[in-house]
Amino acid sequence: RNPNRYICSLPQQLPFLSSLLHPSFPSFCTLSTIMNDFTNTITTLLHLQHKQKPLILPLNHQYLTSIKTLTPHITCLAVHRNLLYAASLNLINVFDLSSSYTLIDTFNETSTSGFVKSITFTGSRVFTAHQDCKIRVWHITSSKRHCLVSSLPTFKDRLRRCIVPKNYVTVRRHQKSLWIKHNDTVSGLAVNEKEKLMYSVSWDKSFKIWDLSSGYYRCLESLNAHNDAINAVVVSDDGTVYTASADGCIKAWKMDHKVKRYSLVSSVGKQKPTVNALAMNGDGTVLFSGGSDGTICRWENNNKCEEKNVVLMETLRGHSGAILCLVNVNELLASGSADHTVRIWQRERRDGGGYCCRGVLEGHEKPVKSLVVISGGGEEDDKSEGDVVVTLFSGSLDGEIKVWEVFGLI
Repeated sequence: RNPNRYICSLPQQLPFLSSLLHPSFPSFCTLSTIMNDFTNTITTLLHLQHKQKPLILPLNHQYLTSIKTLTPHITCLAVHRNLLYAASLNLINVFDLSSSYTLIDTFNETSTSGFVKSITFTGSRVFTAHQDCKIRVWHITSSKRHCLVSSLPTFKDRLRRCIVPKNYVTVRRHQKSLWIKHNDTVSGLAVNEKEKLMYSVSWDKSFKIWDLSSGYYRCLESLNAHNDAINAVVVSDDGTVYTASADGCIKAWKMDHKVKRYSLVSSVGKQKPTVNALAMNGDGTVLFSGGSDGTICRWENNNKCEEKNVVLMETLRGHSGAILCLVNVNELLASGSADHTVRIWQRERRDGGGYCCRGVLEGHEKPVKSLVVISGGGEEDDKSEGDVVVTLFSGSLDGEIKVWEVFGLI
């Protein structure tokens, strides 16, 4: 055995403790001096420990109910006009939040579209992204039913462009396609309400911009954005679009109003873990990204730089599996993971404080694929005055949607 196995060196800032292990006291050193030094050292250590300890307040949460679908694999959740949309395989189920989560509609039943990957909204229109490389547009009727309006790119758009050779791009060896079409799974959608634009990203590595200002829904631009599949897209209030990819990069895109084109303004990451999910806070100043290594990165705008750069502020750890989804509301961050759990994060109250995990929601039997958080909860009897209350929906590959109420937030 190695005789030095349990030997460790002490910091130079604590010479007194070192002298206890290797005594060589001078003759004038009295017991009183030793005890004073010992007291001062312990006080310093306790002060440092107290200073570094994060401010974590107790978090209360309760499991309310479970919504089960007839098919497995919840791949996407979204909320619009007090309706909960849950994508399962190729189906999209709609539940009424105002009537005990009653199932009121199921659409896309006869489609061979494959998995539904993303759902977004504008007005009475619902946009869904599919595994068959298409984006479908649905209209919400007055009876809360959903009827198919179109699929993107539209037939009119394809017909108008197909006769011009320069509108074709090489997608595979000896194969060309119109640049307005995605050529692999459409993995994410985001809507810019101010500019009446929609952004789509795909596993074909492209990022496309669509015009929503009229019922035409034409594709305005397509960018070869990443070196690998793109998994997520979000847009901030100022119109900056962020895309995240399996190449480990997060890229920021901004409209150049002089040429009416989007251009790359910054790129961060360049690390091996795949970036699976993005979320943004309410004012667009903080960006969160979730990786395949189970970590969550918090990025903030660098106001000292004229360009739209983001700086890594901290890395959150706690999940034992890949981060599959993120959602942010009211300064609350929720993360769903392949480890079957949901974690609740919130920033510490002290100035410059980082985010800390304030609760873990358990109960799913398979990876948590999608999350939705809405403000407000049910009965208020068990809550303290001033509590911030949110309702959280978690959708898992076990085919179950769990409903949680979280309160006691800062």
